[in-house]
Amino acid sequence: MADKFLLRVTAGPSYDPASHHLVAVNSGTPTKVQSPLCDADISVHIQNYRGLPRDSPKTSPYFSQPPHTYDQYSISFSFTPHRTISGKSLVFGNDFEHPVRDRIPPGFNAAFGIVKWAIDPGLDGDVYADKPYLYGNALSSINILSVGPKVDKKDALDDLTSDTGEDEVAITEGGFGGGQELREALNIPANAAARQKWFLGGHDRLENWNWEEGRVYKADFFNPYLDFNDTGEVLFVVVFTLLPKEQVEEGEANAEKSRTLKATELGVRADPEFEPKADDLD
Repeated sequence: MADKFLLRVTAGPSYDPASHHLVAVNSGTPTKVQSPLCDADISVHIQNYRGLPRDSPKTSPYFSQPPHTYDQYSISFSFTPHRTISGKSLVFGNDFEHPVRDRIPPGFNAAFGIVKWAIDPGLDGDVYADKPYLYGNALSSINILSVGPKVDKKDALDDLTSDTGEDEVAITEGGFGGGQELREALNIPANAAARQKWFLGGHDRLENWNWEEGRVYKADFFNPYLDFNDTGEVLFVVVFTLLPKEQVEEGEANAEKSRTLKATELGVRADPEFEPKADDLD
């Protein structure tokens, strides 16, 4: 069944598909997103990737680096807020446009209750809703968090050079450019798992933290469980869409036919007032 579908990953500043760009999965080149709330660089790594763009690498050097040798995917990102956001207000998670209740295994509610009790009391979600969601506070949900320096707004995108750039070096827990000193001043543990647990220790810790305007943050979210081959204001959105392979191939064939026709037309007529329409764009 899996060979009948292709995965497409897009990212943008909102849920509106028109605002999204196709993410070059496993490419080492982050997708830049700008919104009223932040500037961001987003990189997506997927092990054994089979999807769009067609020429995407099947894997990434990211997966050869500890502790990611068994991970199946990663969403790593750098972002600089345009205004200060309270630590208790920023959440990270996922939601769906369609119900998934018929795909939920028996006993999920019990398992979810155990996870909330034993691992992350901050989780909130409803997987049985018409539009299911699962969110947790970003400070306790993100696997890796690195705190960087403050930068001028006009230089924010230039200073977001991600650790997951061309050399695909994975982001590590800690800080740089004064960020480590900020963490130490707030007594935030240096270890990633300890930091997640620490922020679950009380609302006062969340309230004492601010995602500061103009400061660079780097983060990574990953796990070894999700194999892609088998709400308030939004900072940015990454969308994974599973497309029927036949639909993609039919669209590619039609696009190629359209390009051939236009090339023939351009060979016999040059119209200086010609303007491409929206459906002329690939």
